[in-house]
Amino acid sequence: MSNQTILPENHLTHLIHQTIYSLILISMPAILDILTLPDTMAAWPWPRTINPYYEEVKAASNAWFRTFKAFNPDSQRAFDKCDFCRLAALAYPTMAKEHLRTGCDLMNLFFVIDEYTDVEDATTCREMVDIVIDALHDPHKPRPQGEVLLGEVARQFWALAIKTASPSSQRHFLESFTAYLESVVAQAVDRDNDTVRTIESYMETRRENIGSRPSFVLLELSMNLPDNVFYDPAIVELSTCITDLLILDNDIASYNKEQATGDDRHNIVTLAMHHFGCNVTEAMEWVAQYHTEIEGNFMDGLKKIPTWGPEIDRQIIEYIDGLGNWLRANDCWSFESGRYFGSKGPEVQITRRVPLMPKVQRNDSLRREDVVIPMVDRITEFR
Repeated sequence: MSNQTILPENHLTHLIHQTIYSLILISMPAILDILTLPDTMAAWPWPRTINPYYEEVKAASNAWFRTFKAFNPDSQRAFDKCDFCRLAALAYPTMAKEHLRTGCDLMNLFFVIDEYTDVEDATTCREMVDIVIDALHDPHKPRPQGEVLLGEVARQFWALAIKTASPSSQRHFLESFTAYLESVVAQAVDRDNDTVRTIESYMETRRENIGSRPSFVLLELSMNLPDNVFYDPAIVELSTCITDLLILDNDIASYNKEQATGDDRHNIVTLAMHHFGCNVTEAMEWVAQYHTEIEGNFMDGLKKIPTWGPEIDRQIIEYIDGLGNWLRANDCWSFESGRYFGSKGPEVQITRRVPLMPKVQRNDSLRREDVVIPMVDRITEFR
């Protein structure tokens, strides 16, 4: 007979449970402290490319923007780290120099509006938005003294842009940018009312709020697309698919920073966790599956494009190619700039793993030129 001690079944079960619990505790920090980002763009057929005028135009656009003194020195450095001109150069790789300048200026305008309005209530956002709309519709009218600087930034941006933009692109831009501005006010209303949207209603409002429609218009700066072509349901469906994919990719990339600064209410990852009762890993996986579904819709939509004759068809092919490239551009910029991952972006792009940032307290009482733009590398230093 063996001399081996046989443990009672209940004691053995207890030891097994204790061992499993200990292993969970040991591994828990890694589970909780590391985010794994799905590689949603692994199969996207558009390769990375960048405009050869990037450095030259970036220098000119950034020099123009700094004349407004929109931020204090610390926030300006954080703003510069985001390298919004890189986003434009990636999104418009074949544009002429003057049109790339419009793209770079637009990205700077977008994000200064974003920073200024994010800390305001709906009433103040409404006032700011009305100022920008007025400036865009009359770019040769001097802005009033003491007005928030967004009006003058918008006025100068549009006064330069219309010198080289086709008449049709000007119309389409004003329509789409106005819709974007209205969505900024809607987002402020959500903040004021502590609203948690459904996923469907979030996607609906975010399609305007992300600013993709006016960004896509820049693809036609040198074109003359009639309204019946530009607003054809098949073309609109393709641009909507790319917009939805941009939303998902942007929310995956920005989630870590936004949860750290308490600004993740308008993020698909947070909404998925809330509505499905899941953890962040499961939410990321759901978003990735949703991304794959929309990719398929876009590819199917490419087969349904009408024809309007050789000249219009040539322009539409160029426009749709620009849509496909926009998604690649946004993904590359998310890692190449310091906006979401600081100096670790290229590393995160490869590993898809990023440490969860600690919660930080933002001083949202600061406004306009004193608004605080958090720098990602500084947030991660506090881990």
